[in-house]
Amino acid sequence: MNTAQHEQQLRDGYDAFHRTRARSTCVARLYAEAMGDAYPVEVAPHSSCDWPLLGTLAGQLRLNPGELLVDAGCGTAGVGLWLARSLSANLIGIDISPVAVDLATARRAAFVAPERATFRVGTLAATGLPDAHAHGLVCIDALGNAPDRPAALRELHRILRPGGRAVITRAVRRTPHPVVLDHEEAAGFSVEQVGERPGEPAMWARLYRLWITHEADLRHELGNDQAQNMLTEANRMLPRLDGRRSLVLTLRRPPGLSAPQ
Repeated sequence: MNTAQHEQQLRDGYDAFHRTRARSTCVARLYAEAMGDAYPVEVAPHSSCDWPLLGTLAGQLRLNPGELLVDAGCGTAGVGLWLARSLSANLIGIDISPVAVDLATARRAAFVAPERATFRVGTLAATGLPDAHAHGLVCIDALGNAPDRPAALRELHRILRPGGRAVITRAVRRTPHPVVLDHEEAAGFSVEQVGERPGEPAMWARLYRLWITHEADLRHELGNDQAQNMLTEANRMLPRLDGRRSLVLTLRRPPGLSAPQ
């Protein structure tokens, strides 16, 4: 399968994912149960984003009011919109799914004035944004699904202004060796911080077990196809979680020549 075919498959899959979950209350309830009081209700994430991660993102980005934040792989953009409001930033959200972009646009007014946030269809490797455009960037649980991770990292580096920071979540295998970030460094980033979220694999384990336990509810609300996708993911991933480390990477485009104004 070539990159274009892979991207079309992802687009179709995420369109169906977001379309069905937008009609469901069960999915959000199970995320909330798995995360407990770390669940950010207003954000309503379909990712591992919890209150501690939101605090990390806000602190590591170091944005000033009025600067531009890009949420790459934004989904329905709860994370990006929450950050835009909290940091008084402007926001551009990029997602491969037109359905997700429509849903993000519809919820924008609950967080910020419409002129402060826009959403567009694009991929991590082809955002459609100008060079050196963003002051900061987040990418939550999306990089692992990119058909070409090095190309995606090069694109994220390209759209950041010199001195701008990208905060990215990434899962790696648990080994006794130091984490290798060759792709990030090859893309031109300097690595400012590698943080670990030790409780995240356990959260996913709780969530996956809840999906399995509530199979009948999921099939009723989402339909057999989407529910089966979730159950397949749960059964595939549960045995792997003990060997997983969940990281938060703070990457910086090194300061250099002045960025375009």
